[in-house]
Amino acid sequence: MSNSVRLLLVLLILTVIGNNDNARSIVYGVVDEYNRDDFPVDFVFGSATSAYQVFDVNSCLYIVDFEVNVCNCAMINKVEGAVLEDGRSFSIWDTFAHSGYYNGANGDVACDGYHKYKEDIQLMADTGLEAFRFSISWSRLIPNGRGSVNPKGLQYYNDFINKLISHGIQPHITLHHFDLPQVLEDEYGGWLSRKAVKDYIAYADVCFREFGDRVSHWTTINEANVYSIAGYDMGFTPPGRCSYPFGFHNCTKGDSTSEPYIVAHHLLLAHASTALQHGFVGINIFAYWFEPYTDTIDDVKATERAHEFYVGWFVNPLVNGDYPEIMKKNAGNRIPNFTKLESERIKGAFDFLGVNHYATFYVKDNLSSLEMETRDFNADMAAITIGINDFPLRQFVVMPMSLQKLLNYLKEKYDNPPIYIHENGQVQPRNGTLIDTPRVEYLHAYIGAVLDAIRNGSNMMGYFVWSFFDVFEILDGYESGYGLYYVDLDDKELTRYPKLSAHWYAGFLKGKNMSDILDNMDAKETLSSTD
Repeated sequence: MSNSVRLLLVLLILTVIGNNDNARSIVYGVVDEYNRDDFPVDFVFGSATSAYQVFDVNSCLYIVDFEVNVCNCAMINKVEGAVLEDGRSFSIWDTFAHSGYYNGANGDVACDGYHKYKEDIQLMADTGLEAFRFSISWSRLIPNGRGSVNPKGLQYYNDFINKLISHGIQPHITLHHFDLPQVLEDEYGGWLSRKAVKDYIAYADVCFREFGDRVSHWTTINEANVYSIAGYDMGFTPPGRCSYPFGFHNCTKGDSTSEPYIVAHHLLLAHASTALQHGFVGINIFAYWFEPYTDTIDDVKATERAHEFYVGWFVNPLVNGDYPEIMKKNAGNRIPNFTKLESERIKGAFDFLGVNHYATFYVKDNLSSLEMETRDFNADMAAITIGINDFPLRQFVVMPMSLQKLLNYLKEKYDNPPIYIHENGQVQPRNGTLIDTPRVEYLHAYIGAVLDAIRNGSNMMGYFVWSFFDVFEILDGYESGYGLYYVDLDDKELTRYPKLSAHWYAGFLKGKNMSDILDNMDAKETLSSTD
């Protein structure tokens, strides 16, 4: 590493200490000087991926990317290898990918994670991961959506879980990550039907029965709010449903005015029934932090509406047994009602809340949208969100105070629920660079925000970096990456290379001082430099 690069890293990362030895450096408004021992003993650090993106697909079973961004290789459905290999059936993400949304890219060619998972788990252990969050492919485990279990799929997940545990890595499983079996979508419309609730409960029961002796931490639905909005109002994620004049493209089917609310309702019913079955069970939501565009009372009220619509939509029923009043008022009879029994079952039916957070939006009042005869979710919210980041997205603005404010909001409004940060990370163009100093800066700042939140009384349980490897991203495919590791797709061995951020995270997890970590940060070397 050149002296100029090292100096830049020092300026970006090192704690700035004054003459007072007890001084605590503050950068971006959050604590900047910390190490692993400053966090509670039972607080876990890890990384995350999803099945379709990493190991539910055809050949890219990258352990690292089990969430919404499939392994760098192909598409979410290409993580394991062959889309239909070893008994797996199509998911709605397979269908969506093959519809042409990604300009021809799909998961049919993957990173071969299905065969390289042992090496990848060893890499996780070398990095010092204490936990790994991944998803199970419903269509691999139960190819028909219900009924008989696929023996090869069952064996694969057993082997994967056992290998994690043998390396001292705590498995955190997500049961549904944008990848409902296509057969159920074809049969009865997927999550638009209550039949999906029954089939999901049966699927979850299989997972609890087969893996529950070794797995304690379960997430029922990943980004339940995004799945409902993006998949059924805007149409840019599976199953790609929307209706004119809403949506980001011309959907061939859907009803943006009602379907998001119906799907969310069924997701909540499925979650609540599942949460009563086994272990430490929670649900995951995507959460921006919202700030008023101006200090006018209208924009302040609009900002609270945005919080209620994006976060309260799912969290309020879990804490208070019903949807936020403003949502019921604005959506009217398009949002389903809970029966008394359903409300009682949902209230309190969670052991933790998973939060995916990356960025901040400003909010401007738009009450005039309520005058529209035909409205969707965004019109019901009666607010305009204004991004701080440019689009197409190339890098998030570093605003860790936003995460701290979000965690404090959840603490104050929803009785301080246990929270895992399930996804947090910095996006950059996927251009092969290993010197990802902006990612190091971002992670350092946001982990500091989590520590501040803990010190301020938030009930924080863990933090997972998104993502372990560069993956096939849900919005732009191979154009961007979040990974700690780069995968060379032009190399037939699909060699993994640690970025600067991998060295930084490994050093932090191993209790090194910041200066010690920097001394060993050569992105061309292996992780042995941080051992």
